[in-house]
Amino acid sequence: MFRRRRREVPELNTTSTADISFMLLVFFLVTSSMDTDKGLGRRLPPIDEQQQERRDISRSNVLQLRIGDDDVLYCDDKQVNTDELQRQVESFVASRQNDNNIIAVETSRKASYNAYFEMQNAVMAAYHQLREQMARRTYGHSFSQCNEAERDAIVRRYPQRISEGVAVPPATKGEQNNMGGQTTASGHPSNTQKGGHP
Repeated sequence: MFRRRRREVPELNTTSTADISFMLLVFFLVTSSMDTDKGLGRRLPPIDEQQQERRDISRSNVLQLRIGDDDVLYCDDKQVNTDELQRQVESFVASRQNDNNIIAVETSRKASYNAYFEMQNAVMAAYHQLREQMARRTYGHSFSQCNEAERDAIVRRYPQRISEGVAVPPATKGEQNNMGGQTTASGHPSNTQKGGHP
C-alpha cells in the first residue's frame, strides 16, 4: 500500500507584525489632518457690575444691525445683503476717528445660525479689509506680516467694538406708558442685561 505524505504547512513569521502596525499608525497620524473648531472671539462683561465701564455714546456713532425672524438683515433699519453690509461697516468705521463708535447687533431668537454667521462674516471682513489697507498704506506690507507694534497701532485705529443682544419687539403705546416711556435710540424699550450691556 502506498502511504500519503503529509504536507506540512509552513509557519508564518509574525514577529514583525506589531512593528508594522505601529509604523502604519504613526504614518497615518502624521499625514492626516484633524479639523479644529473655530469660534468668534468676544469679550464678555465682567462678573462684578461695578467694574463695568459705562460710556455715553451719541446715536451718530452707533451702527445698528438687526436680523429679523425671517433671517432678513437690516442696517440702520434698511434691508441690506451681506455685500452691502460689509461696505457700510467699512464706511462707518473708517469715518469715525474717535473711540466711542460701536456696532450694535440685535438678533431675533427665531433667526437661523446661518444668517447670524453670514452677518458676522461680513462684519469681520470689513475690519479685515480696513486693517489690511492701513498696513499696506502705512508699512508697505500686509497685516499678517506686521510686527507686534505695527499690529497694535492698526488695531487701535480700527478696534472691534461690537455689542450683541436679543431683538425685542417694539412696545405698544400703552406698554411704553407703563414703563415710563423709556426707549432706546432704536425705539425699543430699554432693556439692561446683566453686565451693564444694553
